[in-house]
Amino acid sequence: MTLLVPFDGSELSEAALERATEFAEFTGEDVLALTVVPDQPEYALSRNWVDAEEPFDPGAVAERFRERVADIAPEAEFRYEVPEDVSSMASITTDVTRTIRAVAHDVGASVVFIGSENAGRVSSPVSSVGAPVSEDPGYDVYIIRHA
Repeated sequence: MTLLVPFDGSELSEAALERATEFAEFTGEDVLALTVVPDQPEYALSRNWVDAEEPFDPGAVAERFRERVADIAPEAEFRYEVPEDVSSMASITTDVTRTIRAVAHDVGASVVFIGSENAGRVSSPVSSVGAPVSEDPGYDVYIIRHA
């Protein structure tokens, strides 16, 4: 089984990765850090993933996250996804959530460690992936509230 950590570069996602790594030491499970990079330059800019003058390249953003994950948890596997089935009616957060849930099922995640900026403050704010991801009964959820 796999411990899945949606990784967005925030302090809480870093804490989630650290906690998943500690958990893996006791369970013997693999850790997978997942970064979802919507093909939306404005989204990346609003999260400080790129500078205003920098050209937007999802692969380059993902490579920076790969390096950060390797620094925090060298044994963790890294994967990034660019949502393909982007709905014109859905928000970017919804597309990110769908991608996380799909990967969780794809890898047979036993636990998802959520530590995004919003999930740690409130379980279901409008812009959080925490509540929709935690509603899936296919895996347990560990919400990181403190970095």
